[in-house]
Amino acid sequence: MFKGKFITFEGGECTGKTTIINELAKDLKLKGYDVMITREPGGINIAEQIRDIILNPANTAMVPETEALLYAASRMQHLKEKVIPALEKGMIVLCDRYLDSSLVYQGYARGLGVENVLRANHFALDYMPDLTLFIDIDPKIALKRLENRQDKVDRLDSEGLSFHEKVYHGYLEVAKMYPKRIQSIDGTKSLAEVTANCKNIVFNYLEK
Repeated sequence: MFKGKFITFEGGECTGKTTIINELAKDLKLKGYDVMITREPGGINIAEQIRDIILNPANTAMVPETEALLYAASRMQHLKEKVIPALEKGMIVLCDRYLDSSLVYQGYARGLGVENVLRANHFALDYMPDLTLFIDIDPKIALKRLENRQDKVDRLDSEGLSFHEKVYHGYLEVAKMYPKRIQSIDGTKSLAEVTANCKNIVFNYLEK
């Protein structure tokens, strides 16, 4: 059993996860916790290279099976090289996306099926998060935020509304699969309110 805690953040595009994670990390450090922030796909050199392939808008020929397997490969490298060593040191690991994203994006939205995605990620099933926060917001609202985003739009961002609606409904189904681990937060509130709600959940979890 690891000494640290593995906390992941899930949701569709433009749900504010990055800001929430950064603000939470600041407060955790003030309380004396040793914190590491990371993301999927990415977090370490090899996984970041895989991320570039997955999200490159030019890779329109990528089939769903390839996409799913690239995510699984990136995840395993990230786990072994970064996440597990941090948990063994007793750190709080805050990760932007994890296996739930694959279940939703490839299992539901791409139509590969949850069981097939789980099989592709069977190594990761031994390292499931202790707590997952799902930022629940209607994709129509989230995609309006995307129109105002300054950074470049990646291959998944540029998918149509129907795809993002499948992602959203996929998250609702995955939340039912793991009710003890996944907690849903109303993402329609202001970012400050959503961040505060996430902080309350995490601190209550850590201090219970």
